[in-house]
Amino acid sequence: MAVWLTAYAVVMGAEQLRFQTTIGVEVKGDTWSCVEIPGSAEFFGTGKTVRVDASIDDVLLENVGAMVTGTGGHMVSLNAKVRKTLGKDVGDTVDVTITKR
Repeated sequence: MAVWLTAYAVVMGAEQLRFQTTIGVEVKGDTWSCVEIPGSAEFFGTGKTVRVDASIDDVLLENVGAMVTGTGGHMVSLNAKVRKTLGKDVGDTVDVTITKR
């Protein structure tokens, strides 16, 4: 089932959420190198930090924290090593798969 949320194409499965987004989340006036997870509070059933497996353009991040954004959603941080492996940075588009743990 595909659901369109703003600029996101979301496909929900029993345990996975797939979407395309841009790296960069606005937090307290700064842009963080994170990807925001659309519909995350509903998907996880909570507004608190949760552990997930994330695949960003086929780079697997296992057992990472999906942090709260402060606006009711969740985000996954992409450190410098991950961004270098991806060859991408803030403003670039990535394909994301989030799997519940």
